[in-house]
Amino acid sequence: MSRRRRAKVLVAAGVAVAAAGGTAAAVGFGGTSGGAAGTSSLPPTTAQVTRSTLTDSETVDGTLGYGTETAVSGKLPGTVTWLPTEGATVKRGQRLYTVDNEPVVLMRGRLPMYRDLRTGVEGADIKLFEENLAALGYDGFTVDDEYTSSTAAAVEQWQEDLGLPETGRVRAGQVVYAPGDVRVYDLQAQVGDATGPGRQVLSYTGTTRVVTVELDIDQQRLAGKGAAASVELPDGKAVPGTVSAVDTIIDPGGQNQEPETRLEVTLALTDQKGLGTLDRATVEVTFVASKRENVLSVPVAALLALAEGGYGVQVVEGTGTRIVPVELGLFSGGRVEVTGDGLVEGASIGVAG
Repeated sequence: MSRRRRAKVLVAAGVAVAAAGGTAAAVGFGGTSGGAAGTSSLPPTTAQVTRSTLTDSETVDGTLGYGTETAVSGKLPGTVTWLPTEGATVKRGQRLYTVDNEPVVLMRGRLPMYRDLRTGVEGADIKLFEENLAALGYDGFTVDDEYTSSTAAAVEQWQEDLGLPETGRVRAGQVVYAPGDVRVYDLQAQVGDATGPGRQVLSYTGTTRVVTVELDIDQQRLAGKGAAASVELPDGKAVPGTVSAVDTIIDPGGQNQEPETRLEVTLALTDQKGLGTLDRATVEVTFVASKRENVLSVPVAALLALAEGGYGVQVVEGTGTRIVPVELGLFSGGRVEVTGDGLVEGASIGVAG
């Protein structure tokens, strides 16, 4: 996905080194280190130490939609006899499509149905199916990992309600599991098509609109799970978002391409009504990695690399100057958070031209 980014912050020590490389050493300004006053000429350019809020933020392009599509391939051999419409919502217990007039039913879960379910079978897939039966209102059995005669009796009632033969057994492929309700995204088959193992029938997404963003791996600081972000819609309206998932995508590359690792970030949007009728749209997402309130800052160009290591700033006092060693904090918008003995708001400092 092509992405246009507007960086709003300079981050990492490498920036400080580059900034310091563009300034002269402390002695080049005629000052002395350790906070002592100097008597040589004043720097040609000065700025002030200011107190403000610094924010490490970055704006990138994202895509508003219903999330990643998941393909559904047929497992039951036969003929497709019914399909939902694109955009339709399918809930737990409802048919997703039909084969030979028998419904393939949606249930909730993350474990795919990989075998027939019948009396005497045990396993985590049994418990998952029984949890769904119970959630649909069927009872008379214990929700556990054993498919008992009581489970079979409940299945017969479920089959009767669906208009299926009352066998008490569930064929592999009769159920499709998804994490929640789904929205039909695209139909790959048509009514009358043959289906079976490996033949894609349709694809679905979630039912709630989200924003997806791709980030470079070195932008990981922006998108921790639970982090807040602001999403600007095409009409200029901003809505809040929260990082709900961060997935690492590894592209192995090819013959002429280097392998690439990137992050796919999903943002949950609580104000669904505020999105109007928007579906597939490009949006701008502003992530805030960190924020420092009421701190002293100076232009990055004011930093001096000290001979003894670290950084300092050249404070101008009357007709003299002195070098004040500083500890660096957050970089933002060409400024950097600093702390140093005797450094106060409004102080005049030298800046490299």
